[in-house]
Amino acid sequence: MSRRAATLAVASVLILVLALAGSQMPVPYVELRPGPTSNTLGTNEKGEPLIKIEGRRTYPDQGHLNFTTVTYRGGPGARLDLFSALQGWLDDDVAIVPEETIFPDNESQEQVDQENTRQMEASQQSAEAAALNQLGIAFPVRVLVDSVQKGLPADGRLRPGDEVTAMDGTPVTKLEDVTGRMKGRKAGDQVTITYKRSGKEEKATLKTVASPDGGTERPVMGVVLRDEYVFPFKINISVGDVGGPSAGLMFSLAIVDKLTPGSLPGKTFVAGTGTITPSGEVGAIGGIQQKMVAARRAGATVFLTPADNCADAARARPDGLRLVRADTLKTAIDAINNINAGKGPVPTCS
Repeated sequence: MSRRAATLAVASVLILVLALAGSQMPVPYVELRPGPTSNTLGTNEKGEPLIKIEGRRTYPDQGHLNFTTVTYRGGPGARLDLFSALQGWLDDDVAIVPEETIFPDNESQEQVDQENTRQMEASQQSAEAAALNQLGIAFPVRVLVDSVQKGLPADGRLRPGDEVTAMDGTPVTKLEDVTGRMKGRKAGDQVTITYKRSGKEEKATLKTVASPDGGTERPVMGVVLRDEYVFPFKINISVGDVGGPSAGLMFSLAIVDKLTPGSLPGKTFVAGTGTITPSGEVGAIGGIQQKMVAARRAGATVFLTPADNCADAARARPDGLRLVRADTLKTAIDAINNINAGKGPVPTCS
């Protein structure tokens, strides 16, 4: 073998070794794939109703109102290698996204899972409230202290679990009552909070301060509040280890369906996604492409899509899947009814 040939051979081997080593290098990206779908009108992994309602008449339904999920691989401590990331980039059903989109501020997988669980629990509460509001079923709301920030005015005065009943003598019936009345306040203003603790009513007068994050538009007291809904009957949603807020719309639809005669989806296999507010507004979610793929694989022919996700969804719509734009819980219900009736307007993603 000539010296030139030997040199090329050695160089080729070195390039191959470097390429193989490089392919094993961890990269700060996360792989998103279509996850499992679950029928909100069906049962969970334990064979129990995914949504169970007690204390109120319900109606049976064999239809499909499936929520969709996305599974991810990678992240701090378990990063993808370069080869896997390249494979994902070449797969139309997979998304490779920067690590910080799933793990903000270098959060661990455990922290992300805990936050997803918290979001799922909050989503279920909002979904129940939205469904009951849609059906005109009244229920009271309590404003509770969720947390208190150390070193700020509420520290040592209010505690998590306190029920806020009034602000400056004016009754408080929902969180917006407090946030709305804080508008126009200046740092140094005094605010008197009336609250209940262990059944006893007390008052705390707090002096507001400038926001620690540098915001100057609104002063703060150093307390995080949340609404707690007191429903007139029990609704239990059991989805196992699924997390995040994106199933809210589908939970609300299922609750409405169970509490009303007849079948909302009928013979139409409906799947969808979207966050939900207690007033019934549908919000955008992540992983829309993977969720559509999961829905179609499960057999869905109609996919309820948040309005803000419509543009991305329309570009990646799987064959055989009809995209229906869902602005609110009511418009989603109307759209499904019109599809089944074969008439009336059906908002679409275009």
